[in-house]
Amino acid sequence: MPTLPLVRLPGWPSDFPDDLNDYRQSVLQNTSWASENEKHRAEIAPYVWHHRGPADSLDEQSRSADHETSQRAMREMARLGILPSPDRRANAYFVVLIRNRELNQFLPTLRQLEDRFNKRHHYPYLFLNDEPFSQRFMQFVAASTSSNVTFATIPSDHWSLPDFVDEAEAAEARRRMKESNVIYGGSLSYRHMCRFNSGFFYKHPLLQSVDWYWRVEPGVDFYCDLDYDPFMYMQENGKLYSFVIALKELEATIPSLWQHTLEYMQKTNATSDLMSFFVSKTGNYNLCHFWSNFEIASLNWLRSDAYDSYFTYLDKAKGFFMERWGDAPVHSIAAGMLLNRDQVHFFDDIGYRHESFMHCPDTVNSMSMKLKCQCPKRKNFDSSEGSCLPRWKSYVPSLWTQRDTDEALRLMREARIVDSVYDPKIVVERRRWYSFFSGF
Repeated sequence: MPTLPLVRLPGWPSDFPDDLNDYRQSVLQNTSWASENEKHRAEIAPYVWHHRGPADSLDEQSRSADHETSQRAMREMARLGILPSPDRRANAYFVVLIRNRELNQFLPTLRQLEDRFNKRHHYPYLFLNDEPFSQRFMQFVAASTSSNVTFATIPSDHWSLPDFVDEAEAAEARRRMKESNVIYGGSLSYRHMCRFNSGFFYKHPLLQSVDWYWRVEPGVDFYCDLDYDPFMYMQENGKLYSFVIALKELEATIPSLWQHTLEYMQKTNATSDLMSFFVSKTGNYNLCHFWSNFEIASLNWLRSDAYDSYFTYLDKAKGFFMERWGDAPVHSIAAGMLLNRDQVHFFDDIGYRHESFMHCPDTVNSMSMKLKCQCPKRKNFDSSEGSCLPRWKSYVPSLWTQRDTDEALRLMREARIVDSVYDPKIVVERRRWYSFFSGF
């Protein structure tokens, strides 16, 4: 396979010392940066590489005023099977958080995404890693798409224990959750990933001027051709968040998330017509969430003061490390709190699989979907017991107010009082006292 050119991004530093570890330490120890973004940009700069795909350069040449240049570019596009880019595209990226060892899992995903959609639109990809990407990874990925690809590392501030979390206490919390067989309960890297996806990826220096993102994970499948642009659909229809699969979270991973959310809502007087979707009749969190391994959403919404304030509140509560809060319930509850029902979209026509969970459009009653999709013969999760999609489809927007927040907190506290009364240890102690006084 011929080696493809990997270059520095225009406007980014290009000269670095031989010892990058010393360079990185000097960046982190420097206290004179004008902003966090400037520091992060300097820290990751040696590990940022870019490949300009042929679609971008040839499309630019095909629009040249010079007839010969334009014709030559169009002939080359035809030879390579590259379709012209639409006249209108959103300011959007595919964002992929991935490690070098996941290359073989990701290449089939990339091929499907290109064939099903992106070969007609040529949206760029941003690959993020907590370690530098290998040459092998970058070359294989760059050769697998005609679109622009950029590779970068994650700032260390975004992938480390914050100074307000005690390392020993966090390790003990992981040990207890591992002993309780909570999935990923003993993993520190999984917690870093959840925290990064909850509150930091949208702050990455390479996404600061981008409006939309489509999150893609290695090993997922896309089953249906998309003959329209989901980014443009979101932009033109006032949508800010979207999903394909909705399911229930594992309660053992988020025991205190709902309480912290209600307390935050009480302080900020949050209201929306979507919050009730996530609440049971008892005022508790019903565990429904939009599965965030697939999401197309507005980066401007995530960068808003409202969202960032909620994340910061949760971060200070330490639940990402002392428990195992996932980014899916955080994104979902934030959408429920800060968005209205008509700002969230369910992409029914995107056939998708992550692990054993699959969504496939109705290919029995819809000839159009039957012609566009090739779903495997396996159970559609939409109709499974753990799916929250039926609730979504039947949900009627209902305004959530400060009174609802106060009532939910009251019910939660009353439930805890009741639970404490029936706590086995307390019951045993009370029986001892009853036995003692029964002799008088």
